[in-house]
Amino acid sequence: MSDDQSLPDDALEPGTVRRVGPWAVGSSGGEDFAVSRRCRHQLADLSKGSVDADGCLVCPWHGSRYDVRTGRMVSGPKGFLAYRGRSPGYTQIVLAYGRYLRLRVGRVVRGGGRLRVE
Repeated sequence: MSDDQSLPDDALEPGTVRRVGPWAVGSSGGEDFAVSRRCRHQLADLSKGSVDADGCLVCPWHGSRYDVRTGRMVSGPKGFLAYRGRSPGYTQIVLAYGRYLRLRVGRVVRGGGRLRVE
């Protein structure tokens, strides 16, 4: 298995997210998770994100938050582009889109000192 398709077993520190192939892998509430890597808002790489105090995966670009168990966007974009001047419903549209088109959810498997996603 190539290096980008697995990680050392000890690579997931609390609050961190790592890339494993097409997956963003992390630990939330003591449980490993794997979700597809691209944010539903503007396709940011979620493996560069973080896990917040509520256990949600946070997009590194605009702060969209995802439930890592379901892949559902639980709060929409924030941050640098505050969407001032756009139509008043823009954030609601992005949030609805993110709820409908959820992140894929994978299963983290540990074995042989490595972790991978199925």
